[in-house]
Formats: sequence, C-alpha cells, structure tokens
Amino acid sequence: MKRTFFLLCAVLLVAGSLLPLAGYRLATAALGRAAPEAVESAPEPAASDPAALPEASAPPSDQDSESFLIRDLRDGAVAAVPRREYLIGAVAAEMPITWPDEALKAQAIAAHSYALYCRDHAADPAAGWLTADPARRQGYLTDTVLRSYWGTAYEENHARLAALVDAVETQVLYYDNAPAGTSYFAISNGQTEASENVWGSAVPYLVPVDSSTDREADHFTYTVQFSTAQTEELLKGLGLAPDPSAPEGWFGVAALTPSGYVASLPVCGQTITGPALRKALGLRSACFTVQYQNGTFFFTTMGYGHGVGLSQWGAKALAQQGQTAAQILAHYFPGTELRQ
Repeated sequence: MKRTFFLLCAVLLVAGSLLPLAGYRLATAALGRAAPEAVESAPEPAASDPAALPEASAPPSDQDSESFLIRDLRDGAVAAVPRREYLIGAVAAEMPITWPDEALKAQAIAAHSYALYCRDHAADPAAGWLTADPARRQGYLTDTVLRSYWGTAYEENHARLAALVDAVETQVLYYDNAPAGTSYFAISNGQTEASENVWGSAVPYLVPVDSSTDREADHFTYTVQFSTAQTEELLKGLGLAPDPSAPEGWFGVAALTPSGYVASLPVCGQTITGPALRKALGLRSACFTVQYQNGTFFFTTMGYGHGVGLSQWGAKALAQQGQTAAQILAHYFPGTELRQ
C-alpha cells in the first residue's frame, strides 16, 4: 500500500505539475526545519537548507523527556505527545511494519535521540522541537491515523510495534554526554554523506560510511524528465537566466564529493551546489546525472534522501544479516554511545 501510494504520487508529480518532488525531510532544528526523510513516504513541503548547524540555545541536557513537543504543519499548533506514542508513530511513518525487528528498533532509537537533540538545539523549544503532519502521514502518525492506515491489521501491527518500542524506549544515542543528532533518510548511493557537504558544518559522527547494500534497494535508480521550458522555469527559481537558444549548454560537468554526491556543477554560467539543485528540481538525491536530448532533460538519481546519518534501507539489510539495533547504530553513527 505504502509503495503503491509513493509510486502514484511520483507519477502525478512528474506527469502533472512537475513541481519539485518534495520528498526530502531535511533535519529539524540543527539539521533543518522539517522531519527527517522516510522510506516510501508521501511527499511533503521541502524545508529550507540551513547554512550551518546552529549552536545549542542552552547547555545540552542529558535528561530524557516524557513528552515531545510537535508542531503540526497544517495549523502550527504545538502538541505535547507522550514519548511512547510519538516513537510508535514515528517508526510507523518511517519504515514499513514488515521490516525486521532490529531495523525498526534502530529507527525508534534514532527518532528518540534525534528528538532530544532537537529539543536541546531549538531556538524556541516551546514552539515545537519537530514539525509533522500526521494527517498526511509525515513525521509521525497519530493513533487515529494508524487505525485508518492499517485497517483490520491495526491490532496486530500496533502490538508488534509497541513491543519493539517498549524494548528500546529508554535507550538514547549520545555523543560527548549529550543526545546525538541522529539524522536519517531512505536510501544512500552506496555510501552515506558527510554532514558538511549537505548542511555546511562537520559533525564528528555524521561522516561517510559504507552502505553498499543500498544499491539493491527498490527504485535505487530513478529518472525524471523535464521539458526545456519546465527546466528553464525551475532554474529561474535559483536566480539563473538560462539561454533558451542553447539548452544543451545549461549544465556543465559536476564536481563530486568523496562519497559520490554532486558537490557543485556549472549551471547557466554560475556554480550551484548539488543540494541546492536537488531542491530546486525536486530530485530524490544529490547523486545525479544530467542528460539533454531533443528538447528534454533527463535527471537520473541514485538513492533517495539527503544521505546523512542512518540509511533506513541499509538498516534493513544489516538487520537481515543478523546485526542488532545497537550494531546498526554504531555503524551509521561512529563514535556515539548507546545509553540507558
């Protein structure tokens, strides 16, 4: 159901409005202003890229919270969501319920740690640590939405997911005696990306690691096409002035990061970063190639998401290989410590 919904949304977006595929969930607070990206989730409005990771607005707390403050994207209302309810809803929004136990547990711990990190780094915590749109299945799902989403399988699915969350509810990933900013996304290009190449600041535990199993993910490679006129309009949104008489020369040769994502490329005489172009064109990943043929631009991406932190598909693959949630998190967030 979830995969079908995603594919339908992708077709409608490409064939219809051809607006950016707003599938990104750039990290909230320190890593953006919207919830992290989910596997095969419905599109949501993209957040603006932060220039750098902000400093904590107050000394980081090593205390857990019984409720998380979530701001609803629909009306801006802030709700205090009980921790357990939030974690169940966040995992349900981020991973298919059919995935392995240890992958779902790793996602729960990452969501928990990340929420606490956002709490410690929010400019105004009372205005919400995270943003979500539960009605559109983005960020986390309320119990009401879960009942509608799972239908007759609600009792079985909720019991399983609740048991997994209960098993790790007291576990938080730490770095330097504070909750870590454990960002996550759907699929890498085979290696995760360094935080400074996406958000401008280096974080010791958000560094490139191997995630080669992602290459076996569903829809790892994805191609979207735009007409010359549509591409021109999208590039104008970046302040560029494409020459309509020579579209074949709009894009130059890309410079890549060590992980293989586009660091920058010449576009219409200016240098644009890969993440900025990804956002402007609505691409699934900043690992992409561009081809022009007979009045059409073809953008082919590898992976899905910003690429920083936990690869959700990679977590699934490692769990299938027998790794525990703790081992999965240690792999994707080197140097962090899992604490009770």
